Amino acid sequence: MWYRATPTQQGIWILDRIERLRPTYLIPSVLEFTGPVDHRALVAAVRATLARHPALRARFRLDTVRHRVEYRTDGEPAEAGLIDAVAEEWTPDELARLVEALCYTPFELADEAPARAEVIRVDDEVTLLVLTVHHIVFDATSRAIVVDEIVARYQAALRGEELVPPPAPHPADVLGEPAPEAVAEQVAAAARRLRGAPTDVELPYALAPHEDFSMVGALAHTAFDASLSERVLKLAAEEGCTAFMAGVALLAGALARRGGQRDFLFAVVWPGRDDPASLDVVGMFMTTLVLRITVEETTSWRELLGRARVAGMETFVDADVPLDALAAELDAERDVGRLPLTPVLVNLADAAGPVDLAPGVVGRYRPLDPQYSKWDLALFVHVEEDAGGPRLELSLDHPAALFDDAAISELLTALRRGVADLAHSPEDPVLKPVTEEGNINDPAARLDLVRAVWREVLKTDQVEDDVSFFDAGGDSLRLVVLVERLREVSGLKVRTVDLFRAGTVRGQADLLGSLGGAEAESSGGSSRERLLGAVRSRRATESPG
Repeated sequence: MWYRATPTQQGIWILDRIERLRPTYLIPSVLEFTGPVDHRALVAAVRATLARHPALRARFRLDTVRHRVEYRTDGEPAEAGLIDAVAEEWTPDELARLVEALCYTPFELADEAPARAEVIRVDDEVTLLVLTVHHIVFDATSRAIVVDEIVARYQAALRGEELVPPPAPHPADVLGEPAPEAVAEQVAAAARRLRGAPTDVELPYALAPHEDFSMVGALAHTAFDASLSERVLKLAAEEGCTAFMAGVALLAGALARRGGQRDFLFAVVWPGRDDPASLDVVGMFMTTLVLRITVEETTSWRELLGRARVAGMETFVDADVPLDALAAELDAERDVGRLPLTPVLVNLADAAGPVDLAPGVVGRYRPLDPQYSKWDLALFVHVEEDAGGPRLELSLDHPAALFDDAAISELLTALRRGVADLAHSPEDPVLKPVTEEGNINDPAARLDLVRAVWREVLKTDQVEDDVSFFDAGGDSLRLVVLVERLREVSGLKVRTVDLFRAGTVRGQADLLGSLGGAEAESSGGSSRERLLGAVRSRRATESPG
């Protein structure tokens, strides 16, 4: 029996056919198990799991008469094999190439199952499980379902038992097909909310995005201390915002500060499993939503948080709206090879935890190498819980070829400044720093900046320009706080030892001025080259004659 693909599946199928050499529609996972593994039992558990779920046996076709994608689920199960890298004498480089091929070789969706798996014995202590499934039948929840079942089957085998779960539910039994009239009404309502917003975002591209470029990704990361994180998250909660909504506000503020755009569309990934019956179903339920957020000249950070909350709530109301239909309504002339409506994604980070395969055997997800990016720019928001309290972390994921390091560093700096301003000056206009940012080269402005940070850190209204930080009431802990705040508001790589030596307001203002010029001159080259360059420069100045 042929089932009609959902609009999301149809969109993925079309883009997969257009972009055959771009592995952005695959979901690869590499689990590294440490400890003694019964490899044949693990392979058997993987095979049985892949065979049980209808979506993983799917075959797809295009109905050229009705112009729709269809699939059936009575095909042969996905393949799963065992490679003994020790016995076959695989070198580390050969293994790396093998894993890459397993992760990123495209599927022929018409002729083969949209999944593959391989168990690889690396040595006596390390085993890899490489699992790759096409996004057309798989999402993050599906991966958790599959991995949990593999573990349960393996553990049963170790006990000498056979796990016999009930037949897996079919995704078509959960994903109902809405009436065309209802879909048209939803699309029209969502279009009214988004109409008039630019269907692009001004980003500091190093390469024009319409050119052919590699999708090999890069990741830039910044984290905030517990105190700053607590203030941001507390303020967000006061405005009814989640950490994700705070991320939307921070990115909109950062982009508005660096350019002239004030109206933004950001994509959001929605799990799409509102129906409890879908929670145990392997399938493609995720959908992409689009939210709209604006920044005006007088918008404060607190107001921007409120707008992010409203934008998120409006967007989630439209969770059932097919993105392709919405994009066609808003931008009929769009390039189907490009991301619809916006090149920017904002989402919560999906950090998979360890997998306990058996007593003494723990699996962890390896970072993918290479990692491919689907969006021109993706901001991932993560809140890490530790003993000192929650810590906010922000990551920028992007194709490495699209941006140079300086552009991404500038965006991270803008995000850090936004976090600092949100935490300490939530009533100030978001765009206020735009007029002040260039003043870091003005000695008087630098003095004002350092004075303001001293007053904040020392919790006093008066500071003297030529009194040392410790004589003014500072201590070692406050010095560390001072370093972090000056980094955040200046965007410069201030070091604790430098601030300790330049111990006054005037001295630290002069230090910021010298750092601004020094960083601009020394930003190129690797850390090793910069280190050796500094040593050679010092040798040259210290050598006699």
